[in-house]
Amino acid sequence: MGLLRQNINIAQQSIKGQFLRTALTVMIIAIGITALVGILSGVQALESTIGGGFSGIGANTFSIQRQPFSMQRRGGGERTKINPVITYRQVKDFEERYDFPMAKVGVSFQATSSAEVKSEDRKTKPKVIIAGVNANYIDNAGLKIGEGRGFSSFDIANNARVCVIGKDLEDNLFEGLNPIGQTLSIRGNKFTVIGLLEEKGATFGNNLDLRILIPVDVARSIYSASTINYDVSVKVQDQQLMDSAKDRAIVVFRNIRGLAPVEENNFGVIQSDELLATANELKGILYFAAIIISGITIFGSSIALMNIMLVSVTERTREIGVRKALGAKRGTISWQFFIETLLISQYGSLLGIVLGILVGWSFSSLVLEIPFSMPWTPVIWATIISIIIAIFSGVLPAIKASKLDPIEALRYE
Repeated sequence: MGLLRQNINIAQQSIKGQFLRTALTVMIIAIGITALVGILSGVQALESTIGGGFSGIGANTFSIQRQPFSMQRRGGGERTKINPVITYRQVKDFEERYDFPMAKVGVSFQATSSAEVKSEDRKTKPKVIIAGVNANYIDNAGLKIGEGRGFSSFDIANNARVCVIGKDLEDNLFEGLNPIGQTLSIRGNKFTVIGLLEEKGATFGNNLDLRILIPVDVARSIYSASTINYDVSVKVQDQQLMDSAKDRAIVVFRNIRGLAPVEENNFGVIQSDELLATANELKGILYFAAIIISGITIFGSSIALMNIMLVSVTERTREIGVRKALGAKRGTISWQFFIETLLISQYGSLLGIVLGILVGWSFSSLVLEIPFSMPWTPVIWATIISIIIAIFSGVLPAIKASKLDPIEALRYE
């Protein structure tokens, strides 16, 4: 242990003596580790929020939306086709015409994402999502009622002034009180809380726990605009009938849209497992990119670190000769230079991990506005890689230093 401490002290003195050269090497290593940790932590946060956003939505549910979901890049300057909005009349016609056995149709639209909600002497910041929904929406969307109940057909048919709220609204408006039965105000309209949703989290900047669901026709009377777009979800009881249910839905909605047989669909039919499959494909691409980018950078940093240690051996030839003349063994000399290499690589690793976590946090919190969790797996991999760099870069200089002839080393000027 005493010899180890001595070697560490010598390595620290050597690093201080060639500070600029060491700092540049540390920065090269840090860049590679930053790329690895930053990209992987961002992918990890993206993966968790996508999984959370679709958790509860089974493979037996699909939705009809304005635009199809596609991650294929268009070439040659081809413009993306903008489909017409799905109107309220069209979704009502779909509800009436779609007669697939044991299928439930959900209807929803997001009225606003910047509502201010009041309850007695409390009010929220203008960040509340207000959505108009029908009785089947909560079940189709995979939401769970934590307290109270969801909407009934009677609530929807009679335009009842009732609402279901997210978990965060309970803390903001009804701290210490049971929210069920309480009254809140949206644009001067009074609503009675009948249900509380289980905690869901945030997805792509939308805090799903900071939202209020109200009957769709009531929402239309409060938020009226010609550009409102509606979404339709269909839940089939038997997953084996999914393809038939989707085909039937496409035929019905094409008729509602008035499309000729030769015309393409001007709407999208999206299934949750397809979205997850696409997200997993994107995750794989990002992981591959992280490995390639960091691999190239880390290989370059290994070469740079090996070079600086070989130069260090040459510059300190006389020092090595003196230590050998005083009785230092070959193993002691080799350990001295290997520990110095290890320290430099660990400094680069620590700096890269810190910068990588900051990059991942910035990407998650500021760009995507999704929760960030500590990326322990990328950090562990970064530490392992830094040790591999030290081994790869330090072995050759250490062997070279240990094999120097003490007589020739003492003659070296």
